[in-house]
Amino acid sequence: MTHIDLHNAQWVKSSHSSDGGNCVEFTPEFTATHGIVPVRDSKDPHGPALLFTEPAFTAFVTAIKAENFESI
Repeated sequence: MTHIDLHNAQWVKSSHSSDGGNCVEFTPEFTATHGIVPVRDSKDPHGPALLFTEPAFTAFVTAIKAENFESI
């Protein structure tokens, strides 16, 4: 994979994030150019980002909306 520079990315908070600071942010701008969706924790904006392929991100969001996760 090519290096993806996220320093100037425009991050968007999830509409389902709480006001208490437990937020997930994503940046959709890389989907069209690279086919990936970077995701990060808003409490750690300089920390790591997870990189999902577009189909994997769609499956992830669909599973969250359906609450389709087994407890560990």
